[in-house]
Amino acid sequence: MNEQMTRNIGIMAHIDAGKTTTTERILFYTGENHRIGEVDNGEATMDFLEQEQDRGITIASAATTCYWKEHQINIIDTPGHVDFTAEVERSLRVLDGAVMVVCAVGGVEPQTETVWRQADTYKVPRIAFINKMDRLGANFEEAVNELKVKLGANPIPLFLPVGSESQFSGIINLLTKKYLVFAAEDQGKTVVEQEIPEEMQATTELWYDRLIDSVSSFSDEITELYFDGEPIGIDLIKKTLKKATIERLALPIFVGSSLKDIGVQSLLDGIVDYLPSPSEVPPIIGMHVKTEKQVEVPYSKDKPPLALIFKIQVDREAGPMNFVRVYNGTIRKGTSLMNISKKKRERVNRIIRMHANRQEEISELEAGDIGVIIGFKEGRTGDTVGSEGAQVLLEQMHFPIPVISIAIEPNTLSDGDKLRGALSVLAQEDPTFTYKDDEETGQLVISGMGELHLDVLVTRLTKEMKIQARVGKPQVTYRESVTQSASGSESFSKMLAGKEHAAGLGITVKPRPSGSGNHYICSAKVRGMADEYYEAIEQGITNALKGGIQFGYEVCDVEVEVTSITFQELTASTFAFEACAATCFDKVARLANPVLMEPVMKLTVIVPSQYVGEAISSITSRQGLVHSIESRPTSEQIHAQAPLAQLFGYSTALRSATQGRGTFSMEFDHYEQKMR
Repeated sequence: MNEQMTRNIGIMAHIDAGKTTTTERILFYTGENHRIGEVDNGEATMDFLEQEQDRGITIASAATTCYWKEHQINIIDTPGHVDFTAEVERSLRVLDGAVMVVCAVGGVEPQTETVWRQADTYKVPRIAFINKMDRLGANFEEAVNELKVKLGANPIPLFLPVGSESQFSGIINLLTKKYLVFAAEDQGKTVVEQEIPEEMQATTELWYDRLIDSVSSFSDEITELYFDGEPIGIDLIKKTLKKATIERLALPIFVGSSLKDIGVQSLLDGIVDYLPSPSEVPPIIGMHVKTEKQVEVPYSKDKPPLALIFKIQVDREAGPMNFVRVYNGTIRKGTSLMNISKKKRERVNRIIRMHANRQEEISELEAGDIGVIIGFKEGRTGDTVGSEGAQVLLEQMHFPIPVISIAIEPNTLSDGDKLRGALSVLAQEDPTFTYKDDEETGQLVISGMGELHLDVLVTRLTKEMKIQARVGKPQVTYRESVTQSASGSESFSKMLAGKEHAAGLGITVKPRPSGSGNHYICSAKVRGMADEYYEAIEQGITNALKGGIQFGYEVCDVEVEVTSITFQELTASTFAFEACAATCFDKVARLANPVLMEPVMKLTVIVPSQYVGEAISSITSRQGLVHSIESRPTSEQIHAQAPLAQLFGYSTALRSATQGRGTFSMEFDHYEQKMR
């Protein structure tokens, strides 16, 4: 495989921007599909989970490989719904480039901004496709302007739409100055080049001048040619624009309508022309396990293998399928690898290349490629796998905390073991899903990112895995924290099997800023004390943080410092230090004015202008705070914050207040002290 001919891309967008439809067209034109599947009638190839077809949304990011003009394109289709943010995060982590699909009617929507920020975090170069030009209310210039204003991007249109709404007939390529018409009889496969319609010629020249003006800011050569009145070569423009795109200084814009088969081949050309190959992106940063220093991992096929597991899908027959992105070297079938995150050896039994819902067995995966490894037992999302001799740990993925929980009970005792087995499979696949036994009620509690997230998971349990279970009402996942600093000490002594186990500790507990997480420091050091005792103290504190202070909820945003250690070699034991640390934390945390923390959500409500008053009162009546209102041609966007506990059933209330025309999306923002 020639690395210059590979593209690892993701397709990302707000829900309903036409992301999956665009992917379906790409698979059709690249010959992966012989007929086009539609989301609207539940036949999309990439949405092969039964629920994705039922709900018409993408839930799991599917990986597929296709070929265009001798280039191998690995596509990862990502969900647009905010409850599945983790899927988007982990996909972006392994991509070299992304296609941002923007609806020509809705423009830049809340979730577009979220995925844009995520792509910025992972420094992913992007191109944009303005879709749905055939829809009522489509406005190309407005969509381009919103990309600039709302996302701070530098949009550079390379194509213009001819007409819009029902009059949308084709696109103009600004570089070749040709009008492209896509034949309807073969679903747009045949592209006919025509002269630009007369009424569009002046507009084309105007946009071409803007294009040259934008590109010339990246190249002195283009500037000189322009001022000398010399012709500017298309190859020079493409080369300059590709460099600017990789450096994230430019956003090439394509336009069309996936549903009407217009403009998707031009987008495919753009993926090949402007998005980087694995060898053209900056080296990924890792940490050398032995030296604990940051190291760059430059792309190379000749170095020892190094890959990142970015997704797990459990197959009934094959077991866990580990989706990996290879950064270095070559992974071969039948060899052993080291799971560097877990410090365990794993065997590569099979390697598969995915074509949406079809599989192709291959013998090796080279640097820059994406594929599936079968045979790993311990692999989890975010784990680094590689050679035992050259251990580099790639940066961990960070997943948001689950904020909503429900109790689930099996109908019969025999279903109990099946239920636990199924939950462990779901937790393996989805890092934002957790389950635990509630010690007070004895119930099994599952937690996730939102009502839709849990609804999807419960439906998978009952429909896909055929488990009969009763489900409770959604509950908010609270946290505990402290509001002031406190110090204290504790000694522990217990006789076990005729031997005394003793330990003594002093600790200080302090509050930290909201959202900054917990921090553990051990400033006390004792000569001759083995590492295992320090580890036992840390383990005791970690367990105590999970067990809560007053109400049994996990503790967040606190700093715990161990300030003194009483150590006697004859009576010391890891058990004593772990128990002492937990008891000491409980005692000191109770002195630090503990409080209950509740999740606060960021809310975006979109309503027609005449319902703004009703929408605002629906937010304020739920203890929400409105931050800003943004006007659109046909609607208003209200940005607000509200406690999650107040938002259960909000969709029904909003629909009835706006005669079914209001929509909203919410995502976790921060934890805040719960008012009694």
